[in-house]
Amino acid sequence: MAAVEFRNVDIVFSKEQKTALKMIDEGKSRSEILKTTGAVLGAAGVSLTIERGSICVLMGLSGSGKSTILRAINRLNEVARGEVLVEHKGQHIDVASCNEKTLRDVRINTVSMVFQQFGLLPWRTVRENAGFGLEMRGIPVDERNRIVDEKLAMVGLTAWADKYAHELSGGMQQRVGLARAFATDADILLMDEPFSALDPLIRDKLQDELLDLQKRIQKTIVFVSHDLDEALKLGNKIAIMEGGRIVQEGTAEDILLSPANDYVAEFVKHMNPLNVLRGTAVMRPAETLKREDGCVLLDSEGAVKVAVDPEDRPISVTLNGREGTLGIAEQEDGKLKEDCDVIVASVDLTLKAAIELKRQTDNPILLVDNLGRLAGLCDDDEIYRGLLHRASA
Repeated sequence: MAAVEFRNVDIVFSKEQKTALKMIDEGKSRSEILKTTGAVLGAAGVSLTIERGSICVLMGLSGSGKSTILRAINRLNEVARGEVLVEHKGQHIDVASCNEKTLRDVRINTVSMVFQQFGLLPWRTVRENAGFGLEMRGIPVDERNRIVDEKLAMVGLTAWADKYAHELSGGMQQRVGLARAFATDADILLMDEPFSALDPLIRDKLQDELLDLQKRIQKTIVFVSHDLDEALKLGNKIAIMEGGRIVQEGTAEDILLSPANDYVAEFVKHMNPLNVLRGTAVMRPAETLKREDGCVLLDSEGAVKVAVDPEDRPISVTLNGREGTLGIAEQEDGKLKEDCDVIVASVDLTLKAAIELKRQTDNPILLVDNLGRLAGLCDDDEIYRGLLHRASA
């Protein structure tokens, strides 16, 4: 079950929507609709599925519609046409059309929001700010403080629980906003450019902390950003918007290697692929590799041979007839514990990690899936191709 699903959503900021909706159906642009009707097009024909436990980043230039559709998830923006389905207590609720009681229940229990400008109440302490959502639910003070203190510890603010917002740095205030969202234990977190007001070092640190937290809490996060580096770093899925419409959605690799149009290409042309592309995007697939007598040949002369078992798992290596050594790189960072002749690494290895590994060997890197089966090979040519943003042939 998807956590959030947009189905042909149109959002128009105007009391007179009929003509604007007709022009949307005719494929008219935002500027044409504004000129003819005076209505502002917020979103047009938006269809998007966001899987449970994933991070989906909505991005685009200012005014592209990304915050507009984010705010449709908790109906801070009204939908003119279409459905916004939210998984709530085991079933899908169309928040665009549900009654006020159901909407209130969704807002209190299922969807929580982290704002760009923190939204902290200056007369409340950090603990009181973080517990505001629980207070609105009527949770008793002792239970509320227990939950809040747990979440403050999660974001590293235990020592600041009794301080006020003006006593905290911008990055610390943003952590209070995160703690407040986490304290509600909402399944879906909406994050509207939460780090954009912070300096680059704090921003990068909070991005890392969010990814680390996500590994533990596995929430569904819908994140708005205009920063491609941030989007590619955080998003399992990225939806790029222009003029209220989604022009491309997919993984970071999809967008980097195959931009849908000139607008998307302009976004990605200066993007550093090192932390985005993984082995799957640049490797030479296993089925294309030359084989001989149950071995995979790693060079054109056949001097370096890797024997594989019946399941196609690498088991040994020979170099010019002598026995060599296979080394297994760490799953997380691609580091080697000891020297070896041929390196075996996860197919999810980043291009950056692949370059680090290639510095330690003259031979290609073998990439394997999560069952240890050969998936492909990464050598200098594959790395160069990745650096040039070219998909594997």
